[in-house]
Amino acid sequence: MSTATKTIRDLTPAELQGKRALVRVDFNVPLDDAGRVSDDTRITAALPTITQLLDAGARVILLAHFGRPKGAPEAKYSLAPVAARLRELLPRPVHFLGETVGAAAVAATKALAAGEVLLLENTRFLPGEEKNDDALSRQLAELGDVYVNDAFGAAHRAHASTAGVARYCRPAVAGLLMEKELAYLGGALANPARPFVAILGGSKISGKIDVVEALLPKVDKLLIGGAMACTFFKAMGFETGNSLVEPDRLDMARDLLSRAGDKLVLPVDATIAPAMDAGAAASHVSRQAIPAGQAMFDIGPASADTYRALVTGARTVLWNGPMGVFEKPPFDAGTRAVALAMAAATANGATTIIGGGDSAAAVAEAGLESQMSHVSTGGGASLEFLEGKDLPGVSALDSR
Repeated sequence: MSTATKTIRDLTPAELQGKRALVRVDFNVPLDDAGRVSDDTRITAALPTITQLLDAGARVILLAHFGRPKGAPEAKYSLAPVAARLRELLPRPVHFLGETVGAAAVAATKALAAGEVLLLENTRFLPGEEKNDDALSRQLAELGDVYVNDAFGAAHRAHASTAGVARYCRPAVAGLLMEKELAYLGGALANPARPFVAILGGSKISGKIDVVEALLPKVDKLLIGGAMACTFFKAMGFETGNSLVEPDRLDMARDLLSRAGDKLVLPVDATIAPAMDAGAAASHVSRQAIPAGQAMFDIGPASADTYRALVTGARTVLWNGPMGVFEKPPFDAGTRAVALAMAAATANGATTIIGGGDSAAAVAEAGLESQMSHVSTGGGASLEFLEGKDLPGVSALDSR
């Protein structure tokens, strides 16, 4: 998928010079209490694509979703604050229109000069967006002469602005961020340098089971952390106290344990407490000694040491999901240990990939983003890609 999809690099100068490049970006960013963008990571991630198109003489029209409005305009979900931040980041004229489709929007795209940018209003204000409505897809296609999807974080959604529009606005190609995401994730799955170590965390095995199944044949080691480890502990006959366990997934866990052999690495100890907010009462016990009335909220120090050694000795590392409740010290120690080990592995020449979501947040919190080979901008999209599923926003694009 990563090498077969056409990108903006494949477009000729004639396909861009003076043309309207309709670019789907992921500007679903957090705002502070004053209504200003508080984390512009996703905006800066789209700048290379926007800049390359502008440098090629294109007129750039941006489509993005923001928040979860119910298919109708809501003032708090307007992209106006995002436009304000984009103006600060991009030394080019940036215009904003409080509409997305229709005569005024089409006229605004045609009035745009080469080298200028127009951000249109939230695509989710349109009732047909999330239904991938065909009539809306055609309306969106009227806004551009070439379609570029650079929103990897929304590529797993078959929406009008991510998949439908590509049927009617051709050429339809990937942007530089999309290209980078597919190259790193696709490369890890198709041809990883070995040892290839994957780390999966989070609360539920049910949410990661397809990833576990997809990765097991490919990895040398699969490290498990987070509350999902407790379902495995229960399946092994250990007491898990008040830890989060999925009783309906115990057979699945037993089956995985029997098939995976020594590829599957579970924590050997746990950081426990009576409650999530009782960090002062936290202690470390072996995995078979979690007492009744207590719960596991992080992997223990011995597990962190084991995981650190496996990660620093790897040549390819893929991480999705925290090792514990990383937002609440002292239950952040396991996640922090993995983040530091990933940074050390990168320094050793390994390819290190963070699969978006909470792992990306944890790495950012530790100030280690720049010490990873790649931090994915799409949690859900990266999971579905790793599961081997088709991403509608990618399969809608032209192939080489």
